[in-house]
Amino acid sequence: MSLFRKIIVTKGPEPREQIILRGVDKATPGLEIGPSHRPIAAKRDGFNVRILDHLDAASLREKYATHGVDTDAIEEVDYVWTGQPLDELVAGERFAWIIASHVIEHVPDLVGFLNACERILAPGGVLSLAVPDKRYCFDCERENSSLGRVIDVAHAQSTNHSPGTAAEYFLKVRRKGGQIAWDERHQGQLEPVHGLQDALHAMAKVREGHYFDLHAWVFTPDSFRQIIRDLHELRLIGFQEQHYHPTRGCEFFVTLSKASSHGRAAA
Repeated sequence: MSLFRKIIVTKGPEPREQIILRGVDKATPGLEIGPSHRPIAAKRDGFNVRILDHLDAASLREKYATHGVDTDAIEEVDYVWTGQPLDELVAGERFAWIIASHVIEHVPDLVGFLNACERILAPGGVLSLAVPDKRYCFDCERENSSLGRVIDVAHAQSTNHSPGTAAEYFLKVRRKGGQIAWDERHQGQLEPVHGLQDALHAMAKVREGHYFDLHAWVFTPDSFRQIIRDLHELRLIGFQEQHYHPTRGCEFFVTLSKASSHGRAAA
């Protein structure tokens, strides 16, 4: 998740935060997943929010101490996520909204993540997502994730990335003009970020059970929205698209809402 923290720049008439906060009432209880040093719904700004991250606040500040970012912006973490089910981690809490900026592309099981978010949302709750557009980031030469693979991974209930995902990532990610993310105006040559030895090393480590924080899923806006529609129609998720904002910079924005009633099929 950290790769994008320093390079996301969204320009235009509507602020990035306003797009992500569409449908969010700051007075109602909410959850922000993985905000690190760039929270959208900060406690200090009056949001009734709980923070979920992979480390506690002290460890996050130590991690980013040499990254040239404002570590004072890191808020106290309420839930440290070590891979357990979200509903188990939050111990029965329910939220009116969840924000996950540049999170969903990292999770090993996309369907499992969405369903876990749905379980901890109150009726009428929303999940607000900021998602990288592969055309404008280091995923640009990777193939779009397929519906079939999304379903197969869910069926396997995967909790880690596969050796194949690791190999593809380390062989295929690219810089453009020295940048790992850009907008449509950016010029430059594409060049590899990693090499063959990185891919071989990652495959071996994944087989040993090591977890790499990489992009498991690759989307354009159209491909992501179609996968969400297909998963809903197949009764694999209960979410439906509520709002969509097209790509600005290197990312697009989708707000999902819980369906009032929806039977669930097994993946």
